[in-house]
Amino acid sequence: MSLGAEEDSASEIHLPADIDWQMLDKSKFFFLGAALFSGVSATLYPVVVLKTRQQISQAQLSCIKTAFAIVRHEGLRGLYRGFGTSLMGTIPARALYMTALEVTKSNVGTATVRLGLPEPTAAAVANAAAGLSAAMAAQLVWTPVDVISQRLMVQGTGSAPAAANCKYSGGIDAFRKILVSDGLRGLYRGFGMSILTYAPSNAVWWASYSVTQRLVWGGIGYYSCRKEVEYGGGRSGGVVYRPDSKTVAAVQGVSAAMAGGVSALITMPLDTIKTRLQVLEGEENGRRAPTVGQTVRNLLKEGGWVACYRGLGPRWASMSMSATTMITTYEFLKRLSAKSQETLA
Repeated sequence: MSLGAEEDSASEIHLPADIDWQMLDKSKFFFLGAALFSGVSATLYPVVVLKTRQQISQAQLSCIKTAFAIVRHEGLRGLYRGFGTSLMGTIPARALYMTALEVTKSNVGTATVRLGLPEPTAAAVANAAAGLSAAMAAQLVWTPVDVISQRLMVQGTGSAPAAANCKYSGGIDAFRKILVSDGLRGLYRGFGMSILTYAPSNAVWWASYSVTQRLVWGGIGYYSCRKEVEYGGGRSGGVVYRPDSKTVAAVQGVSAAMAGGVSALITMPLDTIKTRLQVLEGEENGRRAPTVGQTVRNLLKEGGWVACYRGLGPRWASMSMSATTMITTYEFLKRLSAKSQETLA
């Protein structure tokens, strides 16, 4: 991949070759991916717990106060409630996500280039389509895991709805009780909202990541060109810049964090509604669980539209950090899993 930037002379950036689906050793890709992303999940999980606690709280509490309250009353283990269940679901969900992502990106990218679209536009379209299909595929596994892990995150807390205070002895016990009380529908509570939240969010994220990365590299190329001209370097011949692996990873990380922050801001109200729907039980004592409309009205009564953004800080941090670690880990994983190391030259 090469990018260009022009001023008085041309500046060209030569990046390592892209690795597509056909170039990957699939067994290595999935095995190493499970190990790497399990580590990422373990690192970021406490932030997810904080976000979930704030979203279901009927009072406005800061992230720091929520964290201290959890540690004071539940110990450090409180920050990892439901982690085992979440981890078990992360592995198959990530496998589905990565497969759908790479297959769609490869096929759509080829199709858009054949249609004559410019390479930057084709890349953005392919990334958006890949993010959309990957999110929809992953939610088939992730929604039930999300329902169970979030119930475990908030059970026994004074801020949780009464139905969420029910004690579960673990993920399997929660799965059994939800299935008995609500059936399969209970495990897929909030599935529609999850699709509405994550599918557009992923499409926007992958498309904006592609665009942002090009803008950052363009800025680096512009800087390199200016520097070369300033110090009397080849004005006519231009500049060829070959970044090292650390620079490539840094640009990917910055681009991912920027895209993740924007996605978090746009989809925050949908995520809050989804979380509340998933934490509540189904019919209990003759009363039906709140609908999407009732959940929105309850939030507005509690604090107006600001209530829909409870947990924005942790979610912003979580999505930015997750995006940064995910993309750098993902690119590293693809390079480790390439069938032939000659393709990396």
